[in-house]
Amino acid sequence: MSTTQVNADPQTSDQSDAVRATDEHVVEFSTRGFTVVRGLFSADEAAAYRDHFMELNAAGNHDGDFAGVEGGGEFDPLKKYPRMIHMHRWDETSLGYLLHPRIRQAMFTLLGRDPYAVQTMLYFKPPGARGQAIHQDNFYLRAQPSTCVAAWMALDVCDEDNGCLKMVPGSHEWETLCTVTADTSQSFTDVTVPLPEGVEPEPVRMQPGDVLFFNGQVVHGSNPNTTEDRFRRSLIGHYIQGDAEKVAKFYNPALTMDGKPLELEIAEGGGSCGVWVDQDGKQVIEVVGEEGLVLDHE
Repeated sequence: MSTTQVNADPQTSDQSDAVRATDEHVVEFSTRGFTVVRGLFSADEAAAYRDHFMELNAAGNHDGDFAGVEGGGEFDPLKKYPRMIHMHRWDETSLGYLLHPRIRQAMFTLLGRDPYAVQTMLYFKPPGARGQAIHQDNFYLRAQPSTCVAAWMALDVCDEDNGCLKMVPGSHEWETLCTVTADTSQSFTDVTVPLPEGVEPEPVRMQPGDVLFFNGQVVHGSNPNTTEDRFRRSLIGHYIQGDAEKVAKFYNPALTMDGKPLELEIAEGGGSCGVWVDQDGKQVIEVVGEEGLVLDHE
């Protein structure tokens, strides 16, 4: 496995006790579907992760690298900086983040039990890169029962200019929505979900080392990076809640938060999905049959 010295022991870091998930985070997570633990990692730790993944990118291609669907043009910057995935299966630094004690403490606080760890991702999002159309993570992971949860750490300052995440508060209570075609001139993925009239995602501005935790049903995405000189790098761990029995094949084997491999049942097929319908003048979700698409997380 590849490795870079990134301090993963909270007992040797002054960050370990200074910042933790609290009851206030629990309330926000349960009511809005997401919460940011500000400064869960230090700026120096974020910089060390950032440097590590830039070195991996410079070293060449890796299994699962994804520059996006067609639509970014001949000089699409994602061709040089593709999204990385499942790095924890071959990179100790990524595994250290996925199972980090601070992440584990936050997850336990938010969920009331340890989750299972199933995926790592790294987005470089260089200047000029497309964003990602709004979507729900559990569309990909298919955790059953319950849902998945993300721990999304900012490695750079994230704001509207460089394409910070945007979230729909309260959408964690929605069913999985049926997908429609996305605008691939703006999104490096080609599927999205519709929103009812009057509902808009809100931007989540973050500093390096902040970690955004969000429920897998939350509708979220990002706009393109419109800056000329700023990356929007982020390191993500995906987890499924500890009562889950099934997950899509791409995410097996899962890991316990102690790092032990765990084979879960395979969630087959696309599963049910919902569409927006008018009911007495109000937009509600009606579940209609099966989602035709089955995709790995993009």
